Amino acid sequence: MQIYTVRSGDTLFNIAREFGSTVEEIVSANELPRPNELVVGQTLVIPIVGSFYYVQPGDSLFSIGQRFGIDYRRLAQINGINPAMTLPVGLRLYIPPHTRVRKEVNAYIEPTGGQASEALLSDARQASPHLTFLTAFSYQVNRDGTLRPPPLEGITEIAAQNSNALMMAVTNIEEGQFSGELGRAILSSPEVQDRLIDNIIAEANREGLFRDIHFDFEFLPVEMRQPYNEFLRKATERLHAQGFMVSSALAPKTSATQSGQWYEAHDYRAHGEIVDFVVIMTYEWGYSAGPPLPVSPIDAVERVLQYALTEIPAEKILMGQNLYGYDWTLPFTPGTYATAVSPQRAIEIARQNNAQIMYDYTAQAPFFDYFDSQGRQHRVWFEDARSIQAKLDLVRRLNLRGISYWKLGLPFPQNWLLIDENFEVVKL
Repeated sequence: MQIYTVRSGDTLFNIAREFGSTVEEIVSANELPRPNELVVGQTLVIPIVGSFYYVQPGDSLFSIGQRFGIDYRRLAQINGINPAMTLPVGLRLYIPPHTRVRKEVNAYIEPTGGQASEALLSDARQASPHLTFLTAFSYQVNRDGTLRPPPLEGITEIAAQNSNALMMAVTNIEEGQFSGELGRAILSSPEVQDRLIDNIIAEANREGLFRDIHFDFEFLPVEMRQPYNEFLRKATERLHAQGFMVSSALAPKTSATQSGQWYEAHDYRAHGEIVDFVVIMTYEWGYSAGPPLPVSPIDAVERVLQYALTEIPAEKILMGQNLYGYDWTLPFTPGTYATAVSPQRAIEIARQNNAQIMYDYTAQAPFFDYFDSQGRQHRVWFEDARSIQAKLDLVRRLNLRGISYWKLGLPFPQNWLLIDENFEVVKL
């Protein structure tokens, strides 16, 4: 699979000819709505076997081999060159496809308004062949331990057709947001906890497809740290006895002592010991109510994961990844909100406003600026094939269990092609 960044003057015909593909294949792979109107800086995935690399200043066969995980002597042999030669800048080298590794892939799906929309179900159908788990978000806990289930019509059928294990996300969401006080009410009452676990088991058995119970309790008061650990122990013991796996969601921390109500009650070491695996929510550095920033800058993501690996085995960690970006109006004013955009929509905005897409190599994230019809400046940070491949490389390098996406419904066809290129997705 070739990842190509569009340059000024490029056409799909010329790009296809350069890489031995066809215009039709490139249009289909990237779901291009206007094939003749490419955006400078836009990335395309070219569906070929292996890829090509153009030598950059300072490169050597050894450094290129290290980058792609191939012995430099084999790289020289494949390309018919002397392994001792100095590489001229711009030389094109063929890189054979790397071996796919077995990983688990999860995606959350959040139907709203009483039923899943056809657009959401369509996105789920596209993603599900590339998933281990499909997580129904969410089963909201009431203060008496009963559950408010999400609408599952259409979702369970898609999971069954694609051999997805359903995850039941159980949350302390009340009136549309995570509630620390609701969490306190649940975690302070053994009777409510027992009733909650009873209801979880009954619901999971009723639907029949649930394989994992996923606890996503957020914004808990700091004094709920130990009660949450104790609840997870109790729940895991009972759910394991019923044949269910158990997982939890963790806020992105870089130390055990990180302050703030989103972080303090999440005990990485305890969760790593108690549950079968965790989803670490390594995204939302740039968020809707905050200033314009990359949503999941890779340097910040890796700092969280490196800390997590000191507390939790790598084989228990799913790295969180966003399937969206944000469009901010500048200058940023506290109290204003950015608009969530899919990667496909971000490229369309750039095309409509004749904006060139730039790339931050430290954050490994694309962005661009534009002015709207009212003369207001905007900044858009989003994801593309380059940024996702960088994250998949990180999952491979750290030997994590896999990756977890928040959330379906924001189309990003390139992502699923790259999942297949890199991973043999585990089906349970």
